[in-house]
Amino acid sequence: MRLVDSHCHLDDEQFDADRDAVIERAHTAGVERMVVIGTGDGPPDLEPATRLAERHSSLYATVGVHPHHAAKVVPGIFARLRQLLEHPKVVALGEIGLDYHYDFSPRDVQREVFRRQLHIAASAEKPVVIHTREAWDDTMAILAEELGGPCVLHCFTGGPAEAEQALGRGYYLSYGGVVTFPKAENVRESARLTPEDRLLVETDAPYLAPAPYRGKRNEPAFLTETVRKLAEVRGATPEQIAESSARNFERLCLREKLQSE
Repeated sequence: MRLVDSHCHLDDEQFDADRDAVIERAHTAGVERMVVIGTGDGPPDLEPATRLAERHSSLYATVGVHPHHAAKVVPGIFARLRQLLEHPKVVALGEIGLDYHYDFSPRDVQREVFRRQLHIAASAEKPVVIHTREAWDDTMAILAEELGGPCVLHCFTGGPAEAEQALGRGYYLSYGGVVTFPKAENVRESARLTPEDRLLVETDAPYLAPAPYRGKRNEPAFLTETVRKLAEVRGATPEQIAESSARNFERLCLREKLQSE
């Protein structure tokens, strides 16, 4: 299978002891490309993912300010973000959005930082990777007002109503290990109705390991379990899910890079 992990956090300290081995296991499992999400511990450092991507040909990066870190934005951060979007290994701006579950940053600050970053992504003609937790209505309202390009709803855990709303706007839905959880039938129903050309897969490693690895540190090699479950849910083969999601990632994030190769 030709797999792409469209969202992982390989910069996380949980990988400090064996990061190279984790990447090698991913390659052995068929994961050809991995997107390292560049939010890290938040400003002022926006480059944890780009530093990794520069050292590994199979890694790509995003840059952005996570809603948890919105209150850490200081003068100059948005200008630096614009610069980093020109990095040859940066494929998207994210993960950005709203998180009303933890409220680590005030909600009004989250909303303002979210809007500013959507403007930057539109100017740079980059896709955005969206994090939304217990903030669906506000997230969708801001996207409706500010979004200027392609959009991925990362680790999609909504039900069919939310999926249909997002798909109706042309957004991509990215599914992770949650789709394998016994009580996640609403997510599986969303996966059933997601068109083949709007489907992405991810691990969100080191978080949300799929069955049978629940409770363990997640890693990109475990993406195969999510793909198998999606194949079962959608009446397809794992190879079909892997190939279509890889094509979608390439069309969304790598079209210009592949054309220049």
